[in-house]
Amino acid sequence: MSAPLGVQAAPRVLSLDQCADQFVMALSPRNVIVGVSSRADDADSRLRLAAKGLPKRRVDLEAVLAARPEVVVRYWGGEPRLVQALQTRGVQVVSVDEANDFAAVRANIRKVAEALEQRAAGERLVARLDGQLNRAANAWAGREALYLTPGGATTGPGTLVDAILRAAGFTNAETRAGFRTVSLERLALAPPQALVLGFFDSRQATTDRWGIGGHRLLRDALETRTLAALPAALLSCPDGSAGDAVERLALVARP
Repeated sequence: MSAPLGVQAAPRVLSLDQCADQFVMALSPRNVIVGVSSRADDADSRLRLAAKGLPKRRVDLEAVLAARPEVVVRYWGGEPRLVQALQTRGVQVVSVDEANDFAAVRANIRKVAEALEQRAAGERLVARLDGQLNRAANAWAGREALYLTPGGATTGPGTLVDAILRAAGFTNAETRAGFRTVSLERLALAPPQALVLGFFDSRQATTDRWGIGGHRLLRDALETRTLAALPAALLSCPDGSAGDAVERLALVARP
């Protein structure tokens, strides 16, 4: 169906990876989405229900060109040669940037919305994010907690997870910048007063050597000191899921 006279149709769009899927499914009209990644409906895809019925595409030049997209969105998907080949053929490739704070998340939303000619939709997502942050402010009243993944990773200042914790009113127990590994000895012998778990719903939690069921010394600490847990679907992409993560943390603090 053609666009009404005087109205420009939204560009045909394809996403190359699971994170890019979230942007495309949140911003583009469904009828112009000509492809999503093979992981668009996985359990850790936040908008997996919206992916039902959308065509899944391989991440190679032949498959992408066959879908005839005008815009391709990517985060980590698609090697540089594929990106260059698409651009050479006139396809606009939009790359989602890393984000260490909410200003960068807003910038990502607006960047992709601009490319998809969906500025109003982008501003609605930004407004939703800002509303979540405002409602969650100081929910945990400065309570100190350590973020922990099944692999024993934590994170300090300068990361989006740290921004999520602070937005919900936590004080991050990890004061060193960036991503860090917490030793088993530290967790077993001197466990933190409180924990916020991340990715414990993923396959990694059951297969990794740090899995909650794999260390009897840690099981009690994890069960008795955990204040909240964030699913993988809210931690894998620098998009509006960060606001959902803050909201979830705040709701646990305010039952």
